[in-house]
Amino acid sequence: MNDLTTALGQSLQRLLQSALSRLPSPVPERQTRLAGQHALVDGIPYTMPVNSDNSPVLMAAFPVRRSAAARLLPGTELHPVGIGWGRGLLIVTVVNYLSTDIGRYIEYSLAIAVTHGPKPAPPLLPALLMGTYGTGQYVVDLPVSSEISVKGGKGIWGMPKHQANLDFVVTPRKVSAMYAVDGMHGCTIDIKRPPHTNLPLKLAAVNYCAFRGQLMKSSIYFEAQADVALGRHAQARLVFGDAPGVAGLKTLHVSRKPLFTAYMPTAHGVLDDHYEGWFLTATTGELAASAHLGDDLGSVVHLTNSEEWLAPPRRLSHNGDNEVEM
Repeated sequence: MNDLTTALGQSLQRLLQSALSRLPSPVPERQTRLAGQHALVDGIPYTMPVNSDNSPVLMAAFPVRRSAAARLLPGTELHPVGIGWGRGLLIVTVVNYLSTDIGRYIEYSLAIAVTHGPKPAPPLLPALLMGTYGTGQYVVDLPVSSEISVKGGKGIWGMPKHQANLDFVVTPRKVSAMYAVDGMHGCTIDIKRPPHTNLPLKLAAVNYCAFRGQLMKSSIYFEAQADVALGRHAQARLVFGDAPGVAGLKTLHVSRKPLFTAYMPTAHGVLDDHYEGWFLTATTGELAASAHLGDDLGSVVHLTNSEEWLAPPRRLSHNGDNEVEM
């Protein structure tokens, strides 16, 4: 019986690989047309498209309390995606960018799955009708390795980037990433390496961010071979520290059990140079002034094009909170 189950699983995996490999690239034709063109934005030189190559990616999604997630969202037009039973999703994505126009850096995204529109969407449908519901993720915290990444990501696309101490560790058994800032632990994510599913993923993702009192929307396109674990097969642990950027996330009642985990050993990504923005609104001027407005222009005007990293975070001993046994 076990041999039959294994054979069926392998057949289904091959069918899924074949189906996914036939999907078209998610990269818009405009980005292909611009290939080889040059741009200079805020003093940062880019060769189009704004892309990355051969970059490992770690991902995990954890159920959270949907009502708590709603309290972290800015304005009146973002709503947590519902997965049923009053639960939403926290999405953790860590990318070890090895080749970009602005050098090497690690990016550590902590985000809430959301829809964009006048009212919340029904459960589950946003995953099937992403364009209809404006499905994406609201980025709560986004530490990165280098100052130039902060300058470009925040100053151009409105992302809540800040420079921090980061690492990205891959072993035969697990993938782990940690961030710290100003001597405080921010977050550690460890996932057990998923089985070698080697699924050809071609994904378009939307980021929503708060900056200058506006809601900023940007799009990124990924192509990669992904190892994925779902449900009971997914194993991970998420640990928050005392850094200011994760304070709100500690109120989400994050599930210990991830919905899925994924590891992409070599991903190719394109960040669209087109972005959108809307004013963040509230029912009164007082509420508008006290809402999640994001940083202001003063947070980027002094930044340089330095690609230097801060030192990696100091991991604790074998039994410390910042280490995870898998």
